[in-house]
Amino acid sequence: MIELRDIAFSYPGSDFRLAVPSFNLSEGERVAVVGPSGTGKTTLLNLIAGIAVPQAGQIMLDGQEMTGLSDGARRTLRADKIGFVFQDFALLDYLSARDNILYPYRITSGAPLNAEARARADHLAEACGLSGKLGRRPGALSQGEQQRVALCRALVRQPKLILADEATGNLDPENKSAILDLLFSRTREAGASLLAVTHDHDLLPRFDRIIDFADYRMDAEGAA
Repeated sequence: MIELRDIAFSYPGSDFRLAVPSFNLSEGERVAVVGPSGTGKTTLLNLIAGIAVPQAGQIMLDGQEMTGLSDGARRTLRADKIGFVFQDFALLDYLSARDNILYPYRITSGAPLNAEARARADHLAEACGLSGKLGRRPGALSQGEQQRVALCRALVRQPKLILADEATGNLDPENKSAILDLLFSRTREAGASLLAVTHDHDLLPRFDRIIDFADYRMDAEGAA
């Protein structure tokens, strides 16, 4: 599903450097990425999603190379293939919770916003305990509720890849377990892959593989 080769990335005007000689995620695999802040975990997700572009190297998503695509082509590929749960939620303040969940249908022509899509959004919201709050805007929701809206938005188009940046970080233990159950069940039903950045080590036994990104980068750079 994902293959990175000889990636080099830096932010303009920053000392931050990310070097990833190789990184792979198989179809249907569920992988957790852990490591100290500042090691590049969020940057890794942004590179895979085509939000950030490396200065060197190659990124393959579901057999298609992303690094040579235009901004628009990367955006279309991201909308078609990827559901992204952002650490800061990235909800639109002027839209209701329901319209935020359905937003992926509005930014691409790849799938129609029809009754089936609306029913799927409502079903996801119900599973996340949001049924009575779909008419509210993000400012009227708690952080945990906003996070659950962001999760529903990532899942609503049944993408082949879920990228989750601290998807359970603002949730209490009960909701954390329920949301992880939903995330795992939906990816399993769709045969989708999951790459999740997390600081919650209690969740790690549920993943197929765990990558400590600080050690991974050090080992990979040492072997390069």
